[in-house]
Amino acid sequence: MAMFISTLFIVLLRFLAGIMIWIIVGAIILVIGYGIFHCFMEYKSLKGEPGADVKIKDLGFQTDFSVYLQIRETWLAFMIVLIIVEVIIILLLIFLRKRILIAIALIKEASRAIAHIMSALFYPLFTFFLLAVVIAYWASTAVYLSTANKPVYKVLSESECLHSNTTCEPANYSTSLMKAECPDSQCAFAFYGGETAFHKWLIGLQFYNVFLLFWCANFVIALGQMTLAGAFASYYWAFDKPKDIPTFPILASLKRSLRYHTGTLAFGSLILSIIQIIRVLLTYLEHRLKKFKNNKFVKFLLCCLKCCFYCLEKFVKFLNRNAYIMTAIYGKNFCTSAKNAFFLLLRNMLRVAVLDKVTDFLLFMGKLLVVGLVSVFGYFFFSGKMKPMESTAPNLHYYWVPLVTAVIGSYLIAHGFFSVYSMCVDTLFLCFLEDLERNDGSLDRPYLMPESLSKLLNKKNKQAQQAPDPQPESKTE
Repeated sequence: MAMFISTLFIVLLRFLAGIMIWIIVGAIILVIGYGIFHCFMEYKSLKGEPGADVKIKDLGFQTDFSVYLQIRETWLAFMIVLIIVEVIIILLLIFLRKRILIAIALIKEASRAIAHIMSALFYPLFTFFLLAVVIAYWASTAVYLSTANKPVYKVLSESECLHSNTTCEPANYSTSLMKAECPDSQCAFAFYGGETAFHKWLIGLQFYNVFLLFWCANFVIALGQMTLAGAFASYYWAFDKPKDIPTFPILASLKRSLRYHTGTLAFGSLILSIIQIIRVLLTYLEHRLKKFKNNKFVKFLLCCLKCCFYCLEKFVKFLNRNAYIMTAIYGKNFCTSAKNAFFLLLRNMLRVAVLDKVTDFLLFMGKLLVVGLVSVFGYFFFSGKMKPMESTAPNLHYYWVPLVTAVIGSYLIAHGFFSVYSMCVDTLFLCFLEDLERNDGSLDRPYLMPESLSKLLNKKNKQAQQAPDPQPESKTE
């Protein structure tokens, strides 16, 4: 169900993207408008009520926030804020209308690209498989490291005859003096321990293992991003679509990525992994410094560092993603691609902001739709409330267990489908910006953008002038 609904949503975006976006925008405006009306009616209804004209500053801070709702000034403030938000949204729609239309056209073109490269929708399964291998290897290594110490056994006794922290040897404990003195005691495993240099550095080895997990996982994700970017870039730059698209674009792009761009993927993943391991170290440091929890300076410093590295991680992820797209287009190294992508997006900041927010919101609504429909269907099916399937539904005591499993699975499937769609939109957008800067519509450098985008921007390719037909020679007798 999740796969079918996700595919159906992507297909519908090809035909109804504009309608869906404008319906969503109109709904937001109407909701805010109703909020303004509701605040005005509450403000009007409190007129003349005892205590409703008290100022908020005179009231001070109250733990019961319902007290503020009995004051006219609160509803007036809410109404003013909503009016400002409504005006800002309307002005943005007026001035950014053309850019929203470009975003709609790119979303439609992304649906066409996926229709020609349907195998891209199933590529996340390959990424999930590689991630599962990486996580399994990390987990097994972590278990081996954790159990590499010498096992320590201690005495367990319900009576007071022996101290519970006394160490023992399980091999000969049954015939030992301790067992004779305390018959109800037993020698049980307590923990792994050791005093060698290897044992002392185990925590460092565990951090190194986590770092390798981040690096390998980021490499797998980067490989998927570059593979999809190469396939969708080959669609955009095809002069005659779909004739000039490679026969197997995903396989061809995967081969190029592994053969020519492994270093680029490893370097970009390394930068991101270093930032992530620093965030883990900060969390570990915060845990170790619990004795300084009353020190406000230490808490403030750690909070600032965690916030800064969180923002840095988000920025590097964004930069890496676009750098991989530029590498897939031009085949250049990571630093050159990252620089070109950053300045290209910087020169088109408004288009980037509009497209990013519009696409994110649409995909978010798509994920909610998929998860919501699967959840509703699963609830009625597993609870036995669906009459047509009442006889086939299993008799369960706790139907929430399979229902939650179905919801989580549907979200993962929807995320996989829409991550491909998001990558397609980002790739086509960068190709579109490159097309605008590289080409001018002449015979030597024609635009390769789809017709819907060229009409929006009034960009036309110059047609080759046909030579005039030769005039027939007059025959003379």
